[in-house]
Amino acid sequence: MYVNITADASRVCSPDLQKAWMDVQKQQLKSNHASAVLEALKPFQEPESVPDNLAVVRSAYRYLFNRPNRLDYQGTIDSNLPIGSGEIESGHRYVIQNRLKLAGSWWTIENAKAMLALRICRTNQDWDAYWLNLSSISY
Repeated sequence: MYVNITADASRVCSPDLQKAWMDVQKQQLKSNHASAVLEALKPFQEPESVPDNLAVVRSAYRYLFNRPNRLDYQGTIDSNLPIGSGEIESGHRYVIQNRLKLAGSWWTIENAKAMLALRICRTNQDWDAYWLNLSSISY
């Protein structure tokens, strides 16, 4: 998410040096210095009279301000975990779409949910837990 919000805000905060400004803000976030990014955004926030969908700086500021406990990019990076949504979006294509879009197949909602639960258990190697808790799973 940090790439999107900083990229959008960079057009307003530093129109002549967008990439450089964005790179600094990304590095600040990756180093758990979200407060520095908030300070960089603060003077450029649009007035409340600007609709939210047009207020890219205010939206970026609000996003970061409202999520202080969810911005541990440094800890996430140190744990060798992804900080972007690309892997999840890619997984949707390989885990879900490949199975649901087989030629000639069709699914009811209930059966698709059950099949996806099994695919997730297989991917996460949770077969035993799935079968032990089968009666408590709701689709």
